[in-house]
Amino acid sequence: AVLLAAYVGYLGMGAAVLQALERPVEVQVARQLLREYLGLLANHSCLREPALQRLMEGIIQAYKSGITLQGNTTSLGRWDYSGSFFFSISAITTIGYGNLSPSTAVGRIFCIVFALFGIPLNLVLLNEIGQLMLLGVQHCARRLEQVLHWQNKASFLMKTCALVTGLLLFLLLPPLLFSDKEGWSYEEGFYYSFITLSTIGFGDYVIGMNPDRTYPSWYKNVISLWILFGMAWLALVIRFCINILE
Repeated sequence: AVLLAAYVGYLGMGAAVLQALERPVEVQVARQLLREYLGLLANHSCLREPALQRLMEGIIQAYKSGITLQGNTTSLGRWDYSGSFFFSISAITTIGYGNLSPSTAVGRIFCIVFALFGIPLNLVLLNEIGQLMLLGVQHCARRLEQVLHWQNKASFLMKTCALVTGLLLFLLLPPLLFSDKEGWSYEEGFYYSFITLSTIGFGDYVIGMNPDRTYPSWYKNVISLWILFGMAWLALVIRFCINILE
């Protein structure tokens, strides 16, 4: 009962804080959008509201599918092989950014079957990677004990080193790469890193989706590996936090 009350209370606190922080901005953006929409209709009498509404809905739907307007042409690219591979990664890791999804019935059915077998396969692989990381830390701790004749200090030191190394490799350094390739701020890159590796995957920030930028061929492959090993590392950290809470 106490655990349930703490759980519900934590959710309630989070909802209240997010409402206080985000609601005013949402209202401001909605009012600005409405002003621009009404101003466009007032200044261009040749436009008809139903036709403009259909155009706006079409642009929004096309953007969700990865199609953007660039002058008199359109930009494609989310469903090329690298984009499809990255979508496959986001599906079986259950990140599910939500910025891209199959639009055909056959594609949706395949996605269900693909995820049905892919998610267990991903969990098995992440567990194996996590166990290898843990064994590596334990092996280094034993070696350190033999060399320096430390007992409890060696294990604590190696766990601290593993935590700091993981923080650098998976959370603190990647935002620098995202700043260079995506044009994000460091805060935005750090936010994307945690939201991705924790499999929350809001989809407000996704790599390789800016049509105005040219990405190197290795970029999404490296990020896919980062996601895989980063999720395994973060799972170990979360497991450690769970042990503390329990």
